[in-house]
Amino acid sequence: QLQLAESGGGLAQPGGSLRLSCVASGSTLEYTGIGWFRQAPGKAPEGVACLSSDGSTYYAAAVKGRFTISRDNAKNTMYLQMNSLLPAHTAVYSCVADAAGPVQAQCRDRNSFSSWGQGAQVTVST
Repeated sequence: QLQLAESGGGLAQPGGSLRLSCVASGSTLEYTGIGWFRQAPGKAPEGVACLSSDGSTYYAAAVKGRFTISRDNAKNTMYLQMNSLLPAHTAVYSCVADAAGPVQAQCRDRNSFSSWGQGAQVTVST
């Protein structure tokens, strides 16, 4: 079974950048859909960015142009590069993997993915 471990969360100033990493073990990320979800206090989980096995991407409107999802097959690792951060981006970010089907549909339902990471806190504040 695919297991995921995140790193790279922390505190950033508005306008700053952070990169989240998620290392997979137990199986490969190369041939499956992957993504990042976030959950802010008092809010439902939200799909932020997803990347399907065929290379199609989906980004939530709130992060389009600011965030980039990618994967490194050689390292079996996925990334979320977050630029031009805003306080509204503060949340716990979780990597997800092992999904099939249209990328937009995957990103609208965290249960589309069979494997989830433990979550990394991202705080954007002065």
